[in-house]
Amino acid sequence: MGLRERISADTKEAMKARDTARLSTLRLISAAIKDREIALRGELGDESGLGDADLTAILSKMVKQRQESAKAYEEGGRLELAEREQDEIKVIQAYLPRQLSAEETQAAIDKAISDLGASSIRDMGAVMAELRSRHAGQMDFAAAGPQVKTRLMG
Repeated sequence: MGLRERISADTKEAMKARDTARLSTLRLISAAIKDREIALRGELGDESGLGDADLTAILSKMVKQRQESAKAYEEGGRLELAEREQDEIKVIQAYLPRQLSAEETQAAIDKAISDLGASSIRDMGAVMAELRSRHAGQMDFAAAGPQVKTRLMG
């Protein structure tokens, strides 16, 4: 079962269970997917739809947005809103691949650098592109970037 089918089935299940918080988040996910499809249709005239990799990218972006919102709410003393954002993050992350641990991230970085024969900071873009293609949705690339930079410089 593809990611889109899982989301659809879980939406129906949440409706039946009257799980309003989960249902609300699943509807937000569906809306984000629809928005992206409409945008693609306008840009490319493409009717083929989005693949699982595209859906993973959308979900990753949604998690990042909610993390930023939760942080802003916490700083503003709005803990109930921050908690709601955290709850949405948990629902969205259920559809993302398992996140790599710190050790696995470092091993992935080392492997990408050795596979590409990267030796200087000029190779950073190629290394990051390789990591994105291999580990989309599994790694925090904002955190991986400085690690790659340090590794290539040292």
